[in-house]
Formats: sequence, structure tokens, C-alpha cells
Amino acid sequence: MTLYRPPAPFPIDPVRGLIRAMLSGERDLLSLLPDIAYSTSVGPLGRSRRGIVLVNDPSTVARVLTDPDQVFPKNDLLVGALEALVGQSMFVSSGPQWRRQRRMIDPAFSHMRVNRSFDAIQAGVNAYNSMLDARAATGEAFSLDAAMSHLTADIICRTIFTQSLASQTARDVFASFGEFERHVANTEIRRLLFGKPFAKIPQNARVLACCERIRRHIGDLLDPRLDPNAPAIDDIVGAVISATDTETGERFTREELIDQIGVFFLAGHETTASVLTWTFFILSQRPEFADRIRSEVAEVAGSGEIRLEHTKQLVFTRRVFREAMRLYPPITFIPRVVQQSTELAGMALKRGTMVMIAPWTIHRHPATWADADRFNPDRFANEADIPTGAYIPFGLGPRICVGAAFATIESTLILARLTRDYDFTPLEPGRVRPVARLTTKPASEITCRVRRRAA
Repeated sequence: MTLYRPPAPFPIDPVRGLIRAMLSGERDLLSLLPDIAYSTSVGPLGRSRRGIVLVNDPSTVARVLTDPDQVFPKNDLLVGALEALVGQSMFVSSGPQWRRQRRMIDPAFSHMRVNRSFDAIQAGVNAYNSMLDARAATGEAFSLDAAMSHLTADIICRTIFTQSLASQTARDVFASFGEFERHVANTEIRRLLFGKPFAKIPQNARVLACCERIRRHIGDLLDPRLDPNAPAIDDIVGAVISATDTETGERFTREELIDQIGVFFLAGHETTASVLTWTFFILSQRPEFADRIRSEVAEVAGSGEIRLEHTKQLVFTRRVFREAMRLYPPITFIPRVVQQSTELAGMALKRGTMVMIAPWTIHRHPATWADADRFNPDRFANEADIPTGAYIPFGLGPRICVGAAFATIESTLILARLTRDYDFTPLEPGRVRPVARLTTKPASEITCRVRRRAA
């Protein structure tokens, strides 16, 4: 059987890559990647003012991301891009500030354990099935990207706030985040190549307005919980509100709460929505994989409710999700910056050098992956053979995504339920292609129709 190559740019030489990226006008960093980026181990990536080193070697990736000597903090371009959206939250902070925030927020992470959160996930999927049934009945075309964003935003809202998310709010957050990604300054190729390290990154009014809308929505959800007369609820937002600094006894201010909850909210839905969009697109193009999911679900859960214990038995369904994350990692690039002169893989790096950890190229590197750009879920039948640092959709080290188990169970349930019950049909599959901004997204929204399958 010929393996399927899902949409992706074909690597080209560096000069043509730069021209392609500049002419596209999309701030698509995938178009900028030269062919050597997919084969190098550790080495310079093109020419730039600050110097960019691409790291694909798994052991070197592990060193940078675990960062035992605290030499490689979050990259200043990434921090500058996200500051207006999530402030100085733990997603962008480093050093003592990050450790303080992490200590304060640790109790909230217990609520993302799947045995506590599965009911919220199940309720979100149940509610969304009703919306898909309505679309199937009318035959209306809709955005697959927006659909997955709406579903995962509702689930994370139920998990964080113990309430569902209004449809209009979900649509506004999706639209605002999409516009933010298209125009945020860190994706400007000119700034990437010619900008000074550690320089202040001004954001334009359009980006700031998007951030204001998203933060306002989070604040609207938060404010009733800050009312002194509000009943105490044992959920994520309740844990973050009551968190105290063990040294000073201080709690988070309202703005700091929006920063931290914004990370939970955005990281907990936008990244998962991205992977699910790509997964359902791939299944629409290769129905044999969808049929294997349906057979597995029928064997494990029949036609009834898919419970938590069932999701752990849906081995092939999880492999499909993991393979989709390999080819379309939700965070395309994990840039770090050299805080002080150091050595990496035999290379002397000066302060300010950008160290580019790129899950996109690491996950497509032929030294680790056979048929690296082909979709093959069965490659995850022997996960123990994958070297540490070669598969990093959730990152690695002390800053690994704490919601990894949550996202995996959530996505397994969504894939199992929606694949069993529906067929998604993209209207123009030949036009689908990925771009890299903050997340790995389709260049244009994937318009599709849905059909309810016979019970």
C-alpha cells in the first residue's frame, strides 16, 4: 500500500525558500525552511543578524529543553509576541519568576487529571454532537477549523470554569486568535532575519485589539468568581484564585489571574483544535484509517457511551492522534535564546543567538523516521524505540505541557465519537496546505460538510 503524504511544502534550496517566503506575504515560516533543515543534525539556519542554530539531534534537543544550567530561556521574540496576550504568565516567564508561578499554580494542575476532568470532556462532546446533527440535517458548509476550536474551547471552559462556553464567545475567541496569529510581529520574516536580540517588539493596533478581546472574554468569565459572595467551587479557576506565594502570602491580582488562566484556556484548546483539524482532514482523505477507528470503537465500546476506561483501550485511535501530532505538531517551533555564551554540539554560541527547536523538522527527520513525511499511525506500535527528544509535540523537560494526558484522552474521545458517528467531507481538499505561525494551521480554513452515519 502506498503511504499517504498529507499536505506539506516540498523542501527547496535556501535562496528559493527565502524568495518563496517573501513573495507569499503570509508570514509562513514553513516556506522559509530550506531543504537542509530536514537533514541537518545541529547547524546554522541561513544567515541572520543574531544567528540562528537549528537543532534536530534528539540528545541535543533534550539538553536545550531540560536546560539544567538555565542557559536557554524562552526566546525573546516569542515572549514579545505573547506578552500582550498572556502577560508575564508562566508560559513566557523564566527563572525565579517562573518557579514562583509554578509553585502557586501546581494545585490547579490536579484538576486536569483525566479521572477528574473526563465528565467535562464527555459533556462538551455530547453538546457538540447536537450541533453537528443540525449541520448534517441541513447540509450547510462550515469551517472545520472553527468547529474544532469551538468544541475544544467549550471543553476547556467546562474544565476550568465548570460552565459551558457561549457559542458567540467561542466564535469571537477563534476569530481573534486567528487574526492575532496572522499579524503578530514575531512572525515577520524581516524581524527574524534582521532584528537585534532582546530588542523590544512593538505590536500593531490590530494585534493589541485581538489580545484585548480575548482577555476581556476571560475576564468576563472570571469576574463572577471574584465576587466575595460567590460560592467556592473546586475547579481550576478556584485553585488559581486561592493560590498564594508561600514566601509572601500574596495572591494573584486580577490581571495576573487573566494571564495565568489565559494560558490554560488558550494552550488547552487552540493547540488541540489544530491537531484535530488536521486529523479529521487526513481521515477524510484516507477513509481506510477512519474504518479502522470505527472497527476498534465497535469492538471496545459497541454503539454505546465511550467511557474513560474505553479510551485507554482505543490503541489505534491514539496512534492516529499521535501520528497527526508528529506531522502537524501544534507548536511548530520552540525557539530559545542563548542567555550567556555557551557551547552546543561543539559549536560556540554567543549571547543572543537563537536556538531553534523545530518539532516540524525533528518529526520529519529521516534519521529517526522512516517515510518521514508519510502518514503511518502504526509506526507508534513500538514507542519505546523512539529516542528521547525525537518526538516532542508537548515539549520536554521541566516545562513540558502539563495537559498532555488531558489532551490525549480528550482527543481520543473526540476522534472515536465523531469518527463513529459522522463523515466529514472537505469541499476543496486540493487547496489545503499548512502554514506555521504560532501554531501549525491550514493556510485557509478548511470548509466541509458533515454527514450522519447510520447507527
